[in-house]
Amino acid sequence: MADLYLKALESERKSLWATCRLKGLTKDTPERTRIVELDGLIATHKGKSASKH
Repeated sequence: MADLYLKALESERKSLWATCRLKGLTKDTPERTRIVELDGLIATHKGKSASKH
């Protein structure tokens, strides 16, 4: 079964990253901060999923 939560996180990250690249945003912007938060959430979620198997 598809992991919809993980897909949503990855989709949001991809969208934010594209926006940052397009606008040339620096590391201290809210968008870049959110990307870092999403990376942590994705890593945590993948860790939990891996421990279940």
